[in-house]
Amino acid sequence: MTDVIVVGAGPTGLLLAGDLAEAGVSVTILERRDGGISNLSRAFGVHARTLEQLDARGLADRLVSTGATLSELRLFDRVTVDLGGLPSRFPYLLITPQYNVEKLLLERALAAGVEIVHNAEVVRLRQDDTGVTVTTTGQTRRAAYVVGADGFRSAVRQAVGQPFPGRSVLKSIMLADVRVAERPAEMLTVNGVGDAFAFVAPFGDGYYRVFAWDRRRAVPDDEPLTLEEVQDVTRRALGTDFGMHDPRWLSRFHSDERQVPDYRVGRVFLAGDAAHAHSPAGGQGMNTGLQDAANLSWKLAAVLRGAPDRLLDTYQTERHPVGRSVLRSSGAIIRGAMLKSPVGRAIRGFAVRRALSVARIRTKVMGQVSGVGYTYPAPRGAHALVGTRAPDVALAGGGRLYEALRGGHFVLIRAAGVAARHDRVRVAAPATTGGPSMLVRPDGYVGWAGTDTTHLDQVVTDLAGASPRRAGT
Repeated sequence: MTDVIVVGAGPTGLLLAGDLAEAGVSVTILERRDGGISNLSRAFGVHARTLEQLDARGLADRLVSTGATLSELRLFDRVTVDLGGLPSRFPYLLITPQYNVEKLLLERALAAGVEIVHNAEVVRLRQDDTGVTVTTTGQTRRAAYVVGADGFRSAVRQAVGQPFPGRSVLKSIMLADVRVAERPAEMLTVNGVGDAFAFVAPFGDGYYRVFAWDRRRAVPDDEPLTLEEVQDVTRRALGTDFGMHDPRWLSRFHSDERQVPDYRVGRVFLAGDAAHAHSPAGGQGMNTGLQDAANLSWKLAAVLRGAPDRLLDTYQTERHPVGRSVLRSSGAIIRGAMLKSPVGRAIRGFAVRRALSVARIRTKVMGQVSGVGYTYPAPRGAHALVGTRAPDVALAGGGRLYEALRGGHFVLIRAAGVAARHDRVRVAAPATTGGPSMLVRPDGYVGWAGTDTTHLDQVVTDLAGASPRRAGT
């Protein structure tokens, strides 16, 4: 029997499985596809909070080296969100194809001992009080817990009977990988003019990824797509098609806004696109899924170590509101970009620019788009820092907080000596003095803060579990 089965070997599933394996949990990934990483993925942007999560796993700097950074995110017309002021080591949007993220996460997962089974499509799932039985095409496996990270058409979601309420926002979005004769002046080029919308970004290998949408032509996803159609819509939206030629891939898809009611159903959890689907506006889809994984992984490991089962319920209370917020923010962006009336577009631009001139609103928008502004609900009577994102503070003697988090550790700051004997807790002092003691969770959020450490040992046990356990027992 395996501790955890993860269904889906995309970014969400790979990060989750790698975390679990590093924590000593036995984990198997079931993937319906054969081996290999597709270069036809849609995600291109990695936001600051996701880079912080990858930094806590020693991967961020390697990923940054694969792409280019943008300190401004253009939404439409002259409306931009300035990311340069983010309180993060990564005050930008990293433009790099999803397959670069997957490569790093796959390498880490395999090094940690994750078993990956390909051509394993889930056809049945049954759970009881002690575990979950998963039947795939050709084999039956059993685990204490199952996580469905198997995408928009999630077999796990369907197996546990979770609805996926919502609707299609845009139909017949055109997707193309092309070469260009004229290189775009901006790293990320995007605009909507009412009847047409286009987005162009470098793929990283000489090709450019183009998203295009034509209000006047809504056809089924399986309708053949030609380069001429993509060129026409791009010219209308951007004023040029950049001389695009030699397409290696042309396809259509539709953009949905959906979210499951429950991220947890007994011993089964849903994460990433299996739990929520957003419009591509703002580039938040993959990022939200990776942060789901970072939130859930340490909790599963802790409960397998003896932490109370109620800890797993906090995955729903913490991540479901974030998914709902991303639905709203990405939906607002895409609806703003799709305004048809010239008057409406003019009012849109004026109103958004005016709003972003207010510091409080600008900070909130930057925090939502980048992910650094989200906080989690705290228990009644908890310190104000509990549930907030922990900044990457410098530590006495050298190093940073997010370096100390590597390996899935908790970090206890300032309360020197307390709980130091716990194998998952590192004790560190900040480079600067002052402020309360803090117990930082492996996902970089504050789990406890205060000056009275009387009950801290119990807090650590409730969050991190008991002493080490042998994986698979």
